[in-house]
Amino acid sequence: MSSVTNHYKTLKISPTATQAEIKQAYRRLVKLFHPDSRSDTAGHEEIVRLNAAYEILGDAQRRQSYDRQISEKSEQQSPCTPNVSRQQKQTAREADEQMEQWLIKVYKPVNKMLNSILKPLKKEIDELSADPFDDELIEKFQLYIETSRDFLKKAHNFLTSMPNPSNVAGVAAHLYYCINQVGDGIEELYLFTLNYDDRHLHTGQELFRIAARLRREAQDELKIKS
Repeated sequence: MSSVTNHYKTLKISPTATQAEIKQAYRRLVKLFHPDSRSDTAGHEEIVRLNAAYEILGDAQRRQSYDRQISEKSEQQSPCTPNVSRQQKQTAREADEQMEQWLIKVYKPVNKMLNSILKPLKKEIDELSADPFDDELIEKFQLYIETSRDFLKKAHNFLTSMPNPSNVAGVAAHLYYCINQVGDGIEELYLFTLNYDDRHLHTGQELFRIAARLRREAQDELKIKS
């Protein structure tokens, strides 16, 4: 099939010509090139080209289909395509760089802070269970709580220190919810040191378990994206 430019050029009309203008142009050119005209412009090959062009452009539906096909072909052959490809590659490269920076400056320190809070809990509770009313043991447990609060504050600061790249939004969300659970858990553990009510201790442990699960889910999602 000829290009849309050739068909329109054959009839010497604009691609925006109306159907009436196409018909008028065809009739005028057929008369000009028809062998019976006995003019210098007469020619069978030109008549064939005119008929082929009018067969497509003269029918509104076929013209619409033809224009659409040629438009798609033109986009594929556009000299801007390589630029778009380069731009896409640049965007992908920038996204990778942003993700790498986020992993270094946000994810790794947040993950480290959370681990410093969650990992010692079992050992701390085991030691405390020897005698929850022992002053030294309760003071040691309170020190763990205060240290955990410091770690939690740092984790929150790291998490909010820079925007989350869109490709790790799910990972960041898991960390955010994890931090919230840890914060609530710490407060439950602290309440236990005030009234020795085991319910606060159990609730704090459960919140920490939820936080640990969220942290693992963040790690698993990050592995999928890596």
